[in-house]
Amino acid sequence: MHRDKDADLVFRCLAGDTDAFGGLVQRYQAAVYATAYYYAGRYGAAEDITQESFWAAYRSLPHLKDPERFGGWVKEITTRTAANWLRRNLPRLRHETPLPHRRTISMEDARQGLTGSLTRQEQLEQVQRAVDALPERYRLPVMLRYMQELSYEEISRFTGEPQEEIRGILQRAGAQLRSLLAEQGLKKEDVRGIL
Repeated sequence: MHRDKDADLVFRCLAGDTDAFGGLVQRYQAAVYATAYYYAGRYGAAEDITQESFWAAYRSLPHLKDPERFGGWVKEITTRTAANWLRRNLPRLRHETPLPHRRTISMEDARQGLTGSLTRQEQLEQVQRAVDALPERYRLPVMLRYMQELSYEEISRFTGEPQEEIRGILQRAGAQLRSLLAEQGLKKEDVRGIL
């Protein structure tokens, strides 16, 4: 099955093919959502930021200098959109009661891979705390890989990092996550389904 390159979809969209932009949205939706969630920490906010980011990208598409870099470009737009959204909504968010749980990496894997006396919710919260404790450089690639199940190639295209660098980051992050989870009382075999 032929897969159009980003640049081909951009040029088709600029020529009036609105379905081509839908192809770009489909390709990057998971990554944009994960990035939005990374900054906002709330489902509804991440959905709003995702929608605003793609709308901003669509309006600004004629100004994209390098159509091959659409993934990195939309990531930059998402980051700016998230910052603006948080600035506008911070007063309201301060008064909101946080949700009792946040979606964490690979919930299905966590459900199958974590065992023991803790409830599934407690296990998921431990995994989320461990992800939140990672260095900032590791968190987004971990969320893209394990929460959104993106390939190394997709993560590379979105972040602008070489695939080998992404592999290295995820290996180092995995080792740190296993260590952090072990400190919380989870054994290596308990997290095998996650990392």
